[in-house]
Amino acid sequence: MGFDPLWVTVHPPDHAGYYPGAHPMTLKVAFERKTGRLLGAQAIGPAGVDKRIDVLSTAMQAGMTILDLEHLELAYSPPYSSAKDPVNMVGFIGSNVLRGDVIILHAEDLKLEQDTTQIVDVRSSEEFSRGHIPMAVNMPLNTLRKSVGLLDQGQRIVVYCQVGYRGYLSYRILKQLGFDVVNLDGGYKSVVDGGFKDLQTPLTES
Repeated sequence: MGFDPLWVTVHPPDHAGYYPGAHPMTLKVAFERKTGRLLGAQAIGPAGVDKRIDVLSTAMQAGMTILDLEHLELAYSPPYSSAKDPVNMVGFIGSNVLRGDVIILHAEDLKLEQDTTQIVDVRSSEEFSRGHIPMAVNMPLNTLRKSVGLLDQGQRIVVYCQVGYRGYLSYRILKQLGFDVVNLDGGYKSVVDGGFKDLQTPLTES
């Protein structure tokens, strides 16, 4: 259709995590690279996806942009939503991408670069042992600054965590230290849920 789209993926709970019965959802939103105008959205999960798609559909009809989603004031009550709704969360991430505050890589693109990049898993060692991307090295976020000497500053780095947030923080740390780095969109959960079997390492055997 001639569009030049960007898209981002989040995996937030359908309502406040401290309130019983929260379920994760996956929300993906596409937008125009130049203008940020919303182009489409997909959501999957056992609860709360209809509400988010209704909000995003209305935003698209109104000609809103990914930047506008950051500032939407949506209903808040712990049984129904967090103070920052999943729609806000996808707005935060998409706006960071649009403004150039973070560069992301999608799992389908990582398959093409897997052999030419340094892949850094910033989750805990326990999470890493339960499955990770092949050839990834485990450098937990809380020790990353102490471990950067093990990385090649002349080679591109892909960082990832479970859903993307710790990966973003790691991206900022490494970027400030002068590394060429990208964050994996949606984290390892997008790899697993997306069915990218060749990007998964099975459980560690003893």
